Order: sequence, then structure tokens, then C-alpha cells
Amino acid sequence: MVNSKADNSKREQFRHYLEKSGVMDTLTKVFVALYEEPKKPNSFLKHYLGAAGAPENPTVEALQLEVAKVKKKYKVVLEENKRFQAKLAQYEPPQEEKWGE
Repeated sequence: MVNSKADNSKREQFRHYLEKSGVMDTLTKVFVALYEEPKKPNSFLKHYLGAAGAPENPTVEALQLEVAKVKKKYKVVLEENKRFQAKLAQYEPPQEEKWGE
């Protein structure tokens, strides 16, 4: 009997959390939209809730492509920096021959 009250209390706390965080409202809106949909597509919930997996949003795909391009450019710039540093080292005097020391 005591265990049952504790379980009910935990459920009530969790339900309150879901309501306070807006999860209940979001799910209600999604289920209402599904109910009103004449044809029930298999991917309805995935589309509305943003299920994990391959992104379907064109903005996300565009950003992923941009990130890939920037990573490639970053690698090129790092290599170029190494070459310039090596070239610069040829023209700098050794530490012990610097003026003013």
C-alpha cells in the first residue's frame, strides 16, 4: 500500500513536469494534427517530432555541407601555415645572433 502511494506520487510529479515543460501541449498538438490528417502517413510522427536519423530539413543539410567545406578549408589553411612558417624560419636569424640582446 505504501509502495503504491510512492509510485502514484512519482507519477504525479512526472506528469506535472511534463505539463510545466510544455511536452504535454506539444504532444497534444501533434496528435490532434494526426487525428485531423485524412491519410495517416507512416512518417507523420517522425516529421512532426523530429526523430533521430537522416535530417529532412533542408537548412540542416545545407549547414552540414557548409561545415564539411569549412573543415576542408581549415586543413588547407593549416598546411599553408606550416609552409609559411618553414619559409619564414629560413629568413630569421638564429636566436643567438639577434640584435639588441
